[in-house]
This record gives sequence, C-alpha cells and structure tokens, in this order.
Amino acid sequence: MSSNNLGTGSGGASPYDDNDSTNTPLPDFNASNIQLSTVAPAFGIPSSSLPTTTQQQPDYLDYDQKGRGTMSTTFTNSGISYMLGVTLGGLYGLREGLAKTPSSRWKVKLNSVLNHCGRHGSGLGNMMGATAILYSLYEGVADSYELDQYTGPIQPPAPLFAGAMTGATYYMRAGPRVAALAGAIGMGAVGGTFAVYSVLGIPYGSKGWMFF
Repeated sequence: MSSNNLGTGSGGASPYDDNDSTNTPLPDFNASNIQLSTVAPAFGIPSSSLPTTTQQQPDYLDYDQKGRGTMSTTFTNSGISYMLGVTLGGLYGLREGLAKTPSSRWKVKLNSVLNHCGRHGSGLGNMMGATAILYSLYEGVADSYELDQYTGPIQPPAPLFAGAMTGATYYMRAGPRVAALAGAIGMGAVGGTFAVYSVLGIPYGSKGWMFF
C-alpha cells in the first residue's frame, strides 16, 4: 500500500487533515466597529441622513405627561357617550314600544318598537354626545391654562371646572338660575365620583372615559 494514502481511516493520516482545528479560535463577529456611513449607501440610505457624531445617542419617544390631547380625548369621550346613549335609549325604547303597542299584530308591534327605539335612542345618544364634547373641550381649556396652579388643595380642578361649565352651557337657554343649578349638578356629579373612587381606592381616570 502506498504511503501517500489520502484516506483518513486506520491506513494513516492524510496531509489534508487539520490537526489544529481544536486550537483555532472562533472569528469575532462584533459589529460595533462598523461605520454606518460606509455601509448605508448599500441599503439605499444616504450618508447625509446619518448622525455626524460617532458616539451612539439614545433615541427618545415624545411623551405628553398630561396624557392624550384635547381633540383625541374629545373624539373618544363623544364616541363612547353617543354609543352608550343610543344603547340605553334603544333598550328603553324597546320596553316602551312593547308596552304601548296599539295592537297585538306582529307588524304593528315591530313598527311600534322601531319608532320608540329610534326616538329614544337618537335623543339620548345626541344629548350624551353633545355633553361629552362640551366636557372634553372645557377640560382641555382648564389643562391648557394650568388651572391646578391656582386651586391649591383642590386637585384635580379641571374635571370639576368642566362638569360645572358643561351643565351651565347645556342649559344656558333656560335662564341663569337653571344654568347655575345645572352647573352645580355637574360639579356635584364629578365630586361625588371622586369621593366614591377615593373610598374604593380606584385611581381617577382609570376608565379612560370622561371623569371616570
């Protein structure tokens, strides 16, 4: 048998065998030294859009500590209020339609239910939606002018102000006395909710709707 056997079995060692494979270190895949300005054009990114400094800087997200903006809050509150009003008004209309139907015939009952559901559902939905819009706008005004800096221990004042102004504005056409009474009822509703939440240990605004 020839001594130049290329096999790697018992016939002898091959000159192609790697005797140092166990001692060879693994390659370093650390990419921290890669320059972004060098590889960016290969991915269609202009080098001018990259930061000029070589020191990596953290990226920060814009965050509003006061929460959502006025318009976002207005859309959310009005949408939830309108749907809730339509649902509650529709259920009341269903009850009234079945109770006040003039005939026991199916078509007459259906017509009575549809009429009452449409009347009560749309009426209550429109009222609650308009109230939510007024409340959200007044609350946004109070937050914009930082009303909490002038009220001392009364915190937060924006919902109380919004509740009072919403009731007064909604019943403004009924006269000053009725408007003042409605404003007091609105402020009392917000204050009562705060008191109940404080007793139960529920954070204010945890529901994400109006003053709840």
